Amino acid sequence: MESTFHATTILAVRRDDRAVLAGDGQVTLGNTVVKQNARKIRRLYNDSILAGFAGSAADSFALFARFEAKLEQYRGNLERSAVELAKDWRTDRALRRLEAMLIVLDRKSTFLLSGTGDLIEPDDGVIGIGSGGAFAQSAAKALVRSTNLSPREIAERSMTIAAEICIYTNSNFTFEEI
Repeated sequence: MESTFHATTILAVRRDDRAVLAGDGQVTLGNTVVKQNARKIRRLYNDSILAGFAGSAADSFALFARFEAKLEQYRGNLERSAVELAKDWRTDRALRRLEAMLIVLDRKSTFLLSGTGDLIEPDDGVIGIGSGGAFAQSAAKALVRSTNLSPREIAERSMTIAAEICIYTNSNFTFEEI
């Protein structure tokens, strides 16, 4: 898998037919914070699918547009759309140059799409990306295993822990739930 992108934390938590996607708001340029309340997550396809990005903002917006087109083409079928985008990402010269990662999810499935064309579905519905992604993911996995908290509560607590550890993650969180 690619090296971790700096300047963001995106976390997906799916549990009991409920899902949440969380993102922090910090954007950095080198070692300088240039924005503190960016929105890195979106609702797609009639609000039934969530997507979040880590990496270059321009590249991520290009990927959102491509992914939305796949969702339209495959009538909201998340898995098929993710597979087809991953295939394009692996074979298209312009896409291969994009420096971004995406997490996409609905109530039933969660996928990570990487810049190398990888498509990964986590076993437990918990995945994080970005510089604080591993911190948030670790906290979320522990909370899923040891509590009965809702996905939203797990995401809030996990993102707070990531923000306390990762200098590229702030506590201006955005949450989307389905």
